[in-house]
Amino acid sequence: MVPTRAIALLRISDDDTDEAAGVERQSVDTRKLAERLGWGIGPTETHVIIENDTSAFKRRKIRLPDGTTALRTVRPGFRRALDMLASGEADGLLAYDLDRVARDPRDLEDLIDVVESRRVPTDAVTGSLDLSNDSGITQARIMLAIANKSSRDTSRRVVRALEDLAEQGKWSGGGYRPYGYEGDGSTIRETEAATIRWMADRILEPYEDPKDAWSPHRIAADLNRRGIPPARAAKWNSGSVVSLLTGPRVAGLRTHRGKVVGKAAWPAILTMETWEAVCAVIASRARGNSNTLTRWLTGVLFCSQCGHRLSGAPVGSGKSHRYWCNTSRGGCGKISINAELSEAEVERQILEYLETPSVLETLRSTTSSVAADEARKEAGDDEAQLKELARMWAQKEITLAEYTEARKIIALRLRETKVFLTAAAPRVLRDLLSGNVRAKWAKKMPTERREVVLTLLPGYRVMPHSGGVRTFDPSRLQPIERD
Repeated sequence: MVPTRAIALLRISDDDTDEAAGVERQSVDTRKLAERLGWGIGPTETHVIIENDTSAFKRRKIRLPDGTTALRTVRPGFRRALDMLASGEADGLLAYDLDRVARDPRDLEDLIDVVESRRVPTDAVTGSLDLSNDSGITQARIMLAIANKSSRDTSRRVVRALEDLAEQGKWSGGGYRPYGYEGDGSTIRETEAATIRWMADRILEPYEDPKDAWSPHRIAADLNRRGIPPARAAKWNSGSVVSLLTGPRVAGLRTHRGKVVGKAAWPAILTMETWEAVCAVIASRARGNSNTLTRWLTGVLFCSQCGHRLSGAPVGSGKSHRYWCNTSRGGCGKISINAELSEAEVERQILEYLETPSVLETLRSTTSSVAADEARKEAGDDEAQLKELARMWAQKEITLAEYTEARKIIALRLRETKVFLTAAAPRVLRDLLSGNVRAKWAKKMPTERREVVLTLLPGYRVMPHSGGVRTFDPSRLQPIERD
């Protein structure tokens, strides 16, 4: 039977121009093929399935119906085509070539199952999609295996080349010109760099009223109003502002597979301290941590009875506040303490500690930018050591037990280094220790004060009242020692 409701499956892996020209050419050739065969293609809105800028080879980890995870190609259009063929909604399949239909053996086998069970005819402009007999199916399997091998070889060469560039801190090229840099990816474009610095300054600009804060949305709106375009899109939005400012590139850092691997060959637009500060503020706001927070010991105080975190709450008319083990948040409700007096006491203890000469000298040395640079170098050395360790095990120069033990030690050290590099608190502490500690503390936002406290110790355990009189007793605030 000649199909009257065939599917035209059109796919292209990469569409950098976003113009869909590749699939349009496939559409023209596929319709000409349908005319030669005398086939009818179903309604365009349902039976012309376009997978533009979609890979048939790259696999992603997905959750299967049975709850397990596996690597699969993610192609909603292809799966919709199979469902339509299996249900009888479509009675044929046309494409430009076999490799436009599938590059993963599992996808081809799923198509073959539908074709054989429903006796659905298939064809391609290049003649490579005849699944009507055993010979055609075998040929398709062989051709797909060759195409899959070619894709794997290309992927391996590309990955190795990118790793080489990453190790050298060089830009891998390709794609769009990064904002702030020229087309070579390394030369700073000063007009755009000035815009990036302006954006960073706005994010870090202090404010008293939340309405005065420069959010990414407000920054994007201001840039659009002034006619300052991004690198490729028509307008800025909050997402593009966040992506640009938090991207390691502007701090002169090279990433590979989403991880910072070291200093880049191109110059930084933002200093490391500024970039870390911007990332910290944006992350804090994304978590819903407002810089106008007043009860800054929330998350610092813990119930001595059940271990639950104490949270701030108003008392009576709201003129005073307390921290208590909130029952509505899973607490026991047995511990509470005056908020204002607790904050004053913790502030006194922290400033007294930080102003001790020996402590001040030690902290200044460990939180300096030099220490951060050394930590980044140590992280890079540990990453390289892990690679060398894997090579030694693969070549049987060391045993699995030796590899496992050594990797555990290096991985733990690397994780601790990365925690230091990515945390916001060291940056806040560095700023606090860079001048007069008491004067700097007075200017700190509540969330920054909390970060300083949590950098120095895990928190405070609030003990019960020891007597019948319910007056404020500073000794109830017991510092928690680190393990």
